[in-house]
Amino acid sequence: MKYTIIGHFCIDIRHAEGQEEQRSYAGILNSVKAMASLASDADTIYPVFGVGERDYFGVKTALAAYANVDIGGIYSSREESNEVHYFPNGSGTTVCAKKISAPIPFSKIESFLNVTGVLVNMISGSDITVDTLDEIRMVVRAKSTPVHLDIHNLTLGVNADATRFRRPLADWRRWCFMINSVQMNAEEALGLTTEHTEIDQLVTQMVPLMVQALCITHGEKGAVIYEMQHKSATVHAIGDGSATMHGDTVGSGDVFGAAFLHRYCSAKNIVDAGRFAHLVASESVRACGEDKYSVIAGLRETP
Repeated sequence: MKYTIIGHFCIDIRHAEGQEEQRSYAGILNSVKAMASLASDADTIYPVFGVGERDYFGVKTALAAYANVDIGGIYSSREESNEVHYFPNGSGTTVCAKKISAPIPFSKIESFLNVTGVLVNMISGSDITVDTLDEIRMVVRAKSTPVHLDIHNLTLGVNADATRFRRPLADWRRWCFMINSVQMNAEEALGLTTEHTEIDQLVTQMVPLMVQALCITHGEKGAVIYEMQHKSATVHAIGDGSATMHGDTVGSGDVFGAAFLHRYCSAKNIVDAGRFAHLVASESVRACGEDKYSVIAGLRETP
């Protein structure tokens, strides 16, 4: 099988008082590495994103460990790479988004759409435009290629000081139209519409858009998969509602999306894909750094 993964690359920079900042490659790489860890060596993953010139070689080197990743869609940009800064604030963490890259143009994506499935992960919120998503839809719909859209930071704006704020998405229906599966967490779902629609109402509004599955993740509490059939939705609770994630959960949504698309493409079962995605995301937070991808690879053959 072949998968195309689209979204912004970024560098996570963690700040702690009295310590040197810690920098790591992140953003869409979380999804790419998760998919590569789950896929077989006979599969091919095509990441499509731009990288600042000074980080280009390092990113290619980081992906060289994955024989099933084709880096032909990664391009060097004169812009600096996205940066996401994490500052402890006493009660939690302040997240600042800096140097956000320009949207990925369709011309960079077009030649990577003859695939089994497409993952669009809105890492920065400006990864692609809705016009580009329309062009992707036009290419893949004749082949019934599933597209999984992670709303992610599409519902966030950026203040002048680079901090993020939640704001509704006026054209959310256009984003979700004819998308096989849409993913968001509960906070994103409640902030998606200008009316601040409750999740149950949001589900009913998704049905006419020809969305086949809506995945609402609830962190350590599990997830709820709404399977759209015959103009209604069947609700599937994933997880038992107890705390199951222990560790650094940053990037677990990226892992969930990659695992969901991978399992759906192989099994064509929405509920099975949701259960598998929750399992993989939950287990991945038990390890740090590159070790988490070894944990994910160990789940490759999970029935």
